[in-house]
Amino acid sequence: MDDIINPENEGDLLAQIEEVEALSSIYGDEWCVIDEASRIFCIKISNDLEGSKLTACLQIILPPDYPSAAPPIYQINAAWLRGLERTKLANSLEDLYVEHVGESILYLWVEKIREFLVEKSQSSETVDQPENVNMTTEEEEDDDEDMPDFRSLKLNTENAHLFMDPAKDEEAPPIKHGNTFTDRRSTFQPHLAPVVTPKQVKMVLEKLYENKKLASATHNIYAYRIYCEDKNSFLQDCEDDGETAAGGRLLHLLQILDVRNVMVVVSRWYGGILLGPDRFKHINNCARNILVEEGYTASTDEATKSGAKIKRPKSKKMK
Repeated sequence: MDDIINPENEGDLLAQIEEVEALSSIYGDEWCVIDEASRIFCIKISNDLEGSKLTACLQIILPPDYPSAAPPIYQINAAWLRGLERTKLANSLEDLYVEHVGESILYLWVEKIREFLVEKSQSSETVDQPENVNMTTEEEEDDDEDMPDFRSLKLNTENAHLFMDPAKDEEAPPIKHGNTFTDRRSTFQPHLAPVVTPKQVKMVLEKLYENKKLASATHNIYAYRIYCEDKNSFLQDCEDDGETAAGGRLLHLLQILDVRNVMVVVSRWYGGILLGPDRFKHINNCARNILVEEGYTASTDEATKSGAKIKRPKSKKMK
């Protein structure tokens, strides 16, 4: 980091220093400084309940323009947190940020996560915290879980309104379901929906998880790209759902094909046999197939650049 501080960000830096000092005082040893110069921190959060202890690690990077104009970049590490639960927690953090744009938000985030842990522990679905909930053995062997893989909220003061869409009668986008593919007892199935707002992304995920079969999948990996015409830029994000690095690879595929205003989810039911790197190939092949079937890209290697529709065989539609 440069020694010269941009005068425009000086107020943000002072606010960050004060916030970090307060958090260190409040949480003690639970608060950890990973790289002070790069503004990287983490905190171990637990529900503080005996008998059903759940923990999560919140890793944070503070951008130069936080808190005035940008949210913290974050990642929540918890082996038991996946699927719809992870999405709901992320949504609650986004809502908190939107409510407090321009303010220091970390304390509220930490306590929101702690509240989530307590509710999870007290619910009838609470189970002892395993180290490999719905995780395949190959992930444990192939992936380094200690490597930070920070994700951003993709929020700022300019696009926060996208998450505060007041329309309550908005319907979930239609969801298409592609054909299943099985290799060594692991089954993969792609799903696709047109999306133009982050709210629609949430609605698609909630709709998918209403299906008991999809909710029971070992992983539901997704990525989306939304084109913001007024800014000539993309709002995009991805989720591994326990299949480390799969979400990023899926998003990279969408970027290469230059598709827009679309969300792709790939469900995987693990069959007990390690697939190694082939699992990533199958995930992206499933995604590519449904994008072709729904006309978002051509079937040749030279993909259509605009995401324009081409007549293709239709996939199955969820009832």
